[in-house]
Amino acid sequence: MKQARTVVAILMLVVAGAGFWAALQSGYFGPLSDSAKQASKIEIGGPFELVDHWGEKVTDADFKGANTLIFFGYTFCPDVCPTTLTNISTALDILGDEAGDMNVLFITVDPERDKPEYLKEYLEHFHPAIIGLTGNPLQIKKVAKAYGVYYAKAQEDGADEDDYFMDHTSLVFIMGSDGSYKAHFSHTSEPEAIVTKIKEHS
Repeated sequence: MKQARTVVAILMLVVAGAGFWAALQSGYFGPLSDSAKQASKIEIGGPFELVDHWGEKVTDADFKGANTLIFFGYTFCPDVCPTTLTNISTALDILGDEAGDMNVLFITVDPERDKPEYLKEYLEHFHPAIIGLTGNPLQIKKVAKAYGVYYAKAQEDGADEDDYFMDHTSLVFIMGSDGSYKAHFSHTSEPEAIVTKIKEHS
């Protein structure tokens, strides 16, 4: 019980912190001074080494030269991940040739189950431009930390070892052609809103 309360408290702090940062960025508390703007900046992104859903080793350098959408999730996700990937797929269809050479990466937060072959099979249900990435637990931990992404295994008492969900941050990041952070949008964003966001930073 004590452990459950601790987990809830941590989650509340994570959500509150994210909300506070978003409020700062949006000017909710009024105009920020130059020094305050500098202090409120958060570094997002960084180098990584992972494996794509074809089993090939890739690094962040392989995706530079074009804008990149990055979403962290997992194939056993019951709702948020398939809905987000469907909306991204629809947005890419709307953009058509306007999407250009944009990369779209789906990075698993469940490397224990999401091996390349499972990612490949899962992503066949979405836009062919979406690339699944996995790795060992340490590699996933490193890339998630670089993007400020929270994830944790959620398992009921007495459940089978392989019967669990993953709590995780569900933002979609827009990274520039040089790998720098440009913007992000929520997993609840509709395809038309995603298209608008992508065009703003293309």
